[in-house]
This record gives sequence, structure tokens and C-alpha cells, in this order.
Amino acid sequence: MSPKELLYLEDALSHEVFLTKQFEDAAQNLQDPELKNCVQQMVTKRKQILSSLYQTV
Repeated sequence: MSPKELLYLEDALSHEVFLTKQFEDAAQNLQDPELKNCVQQMVTKRKQILSSLYQTV
């Protein structure tokens, strides 16, 4: 993998970590069960993407 590709992956990882944290924080503060469930599903998806990116590195 080239240095430029590694930098891209590092950037993508940091974005996914940030998004995951934001969704987790939002889910904790939501009162509406349907909306909370939707955001928790987004957390699960973000964690799957993170796992996939880590496997690439």
C-alpha cells in the first residue's frame, strides 16, 4: 500500500470514529424510541465500517 493510500485510510478511520461517537452520544440523549433505534442502527453500521477499514490496514 502506498503512503498516500495509508493516509487516506487513516483519514477515513478518524472520520468513522468521529461519526460513531456522535451517533452514540445522540442515541443516549434521544427520548423517542423509534428515533433512538434508528440512530443505534447507524452506530452498528459505523462500527461495521470501522471494522472493515481496520481489516484493510
